[in-house]
Amino acid sequence: MILVTGGTGFIGSALIRRLVEAGYPVRTLIRPSPHSPRLPRGVSVDVAVSSLTDERGLRAAMVGVDTIYHLASGEWKGPSADLFEIDVRGTRTVVQMAEDAGVKRFFYVSHLGADRASAYPALKSKGIAEEFIRRSSLNYTILRSAIVYGQGDHFTTGLARLLGAIPLFFLMPGDGKVHIQPLWVEDLTACLVWALDDPETENRIIDIGGPEYLSFRQVMELIMQETGLRRRLMSVPPPYLRWLNLFLETTFPSFPVSAYWLDYMAVNRTTALDTLPRVFNLMPTRMSQHLAYLREHNWRASFYQSLRERRI
Repeated sequence: MILVTGGTGFIGSALIRRLVEAGYPVRTLIRPSPHSPRLPRGVSVDVAVSSLTDERGLRAAMVGVDTIYHLASGEWKGPSADLFEIDVRGTRTVVQMAEDAGVKRFFYVSHLGADRASAYPALKSKGIAEEFIRRSSLNYTILRSAIVYGQGDHFTTGLARLLGAIPLFFLMPGDGKVHIQPLWVEDLTACLVWALDDPETENRIIDIGGPEYLSFRQVMELIMQETGLRRRLMSVPPPYLRWLNLFLETTFPSFPVSAYWLDYMAVNRTTALDTLPRVFNLMPTRMSQHLAYLREHNWRASFYQSLRERRI
């Protein structure tokens, strides 16, 4: 049995679908909530209800489990998210319970640039979580991923919603020359599943990203091309944009873009281009080939709908 934490999220849903298609029995962990969980549709999956810090609930969820994919994170929940509670304390508790349960394999999706000494909260929390995993007795694989995109993501979808909501111009962090290495979600999940049977990935931290380096300006050009929303890209100093984003997130709890995404734009977030072909025998696809989900969509209406939705 495979346990997936964060299975209702963007990456978790895609991973569960791929695991089930590959014939693996899957159980996903969902936190207690008065709202119905957004489970992957049309997929047979067991459900366990527990918070990441509930030791008793985690023990019950891990009965019969030999592999864990730990994807749960609070970074996209905005300023209300407690990264220490979810990413740090939660990971520590999950790791401890996994050791007690005799779990044989532990996978964790982190970020390029994760470092416990980082000045950026999201990257700092990931770095601390990685250390708990590395110091444990678990057989682990940590994938430090570039920013991930695909249908239902936070990154491209959030940017498309902002383009739809704001006419004429778009506020861009800095000069837009910072490079990122967008990774298609299906390429990421393929790596996660294939690594199950690859002993060469055991007890390793592997940096992965897409097949090309793109500046943020180039990413915005691709999104504008697919959505048909042409806007003038205006450079804004990152500190001012961070303050504005934080104000909007505080005012609108369901604001579609988290302030944490600005952390990714602070410096280049890239790694070697040949990692996926070399380590996973996978040729990743270019971003321009997988943005069709942005077409023929009313992004202005989607933006205002997102403001009305409560984050679950």
